[in-house]
Amino acid sequence: MYQFAVTAESKPHRYDDLSAALDALTGDEPDPIANMANAAALLWQYLPELNWAGFYRMIGDELVLGPFQGKAACIRIALGRGVCGTAAAERRTQLVADVHAFPGHIACDAASRSELVVPIVYEGRLLGVLDLDSPVPERFDAEDARGCERLMALLAPRLAG
Repeated sequence: MYQFAVTAESKPHRYDDLSAALDALTGDEPDPIANMANAAALLWQYLPELNWAGFYRMIGDELVLGPFQGKAACIRIALGRGVCGTAAAERRTQLVADVHAFPGHIACDAASRSELVVPIVYEGRLLGVLDLDSPVPERFDAEDARGCERLMALLAPRLAG
């Protein structure tokens, strides 16, 4: 059993602790689904004010639901559709303060108010996206985006298979 102490109050230090924990959990594990599952659980446990934390995997020409924590979710998302599809199509992090103001937002959970989606790219190949939702408007900021981008850079080679 793993025991982690992610206790830092400042976001940069919290993401340092999360990075160390994610590295310990996934460093020796070759299975991408197991690594996504543990990453989702870790983020769910240590990031406050989330109502969904998980992954969509790039399968063929669409995003397909992967391991997550939270309520049941949309299973398939077309590239360019919603926040996740936009992040995947543009290969650019989407930091959305108010999901209701995002054109084409897909409401899997009506309680979600803000969202952070980070594309996961390894050696030029889009593997999927990390998706974090919150019931709190403006929950995510640039520090969260940088922290999650760093976490996904660490995780990407461990998802490439």
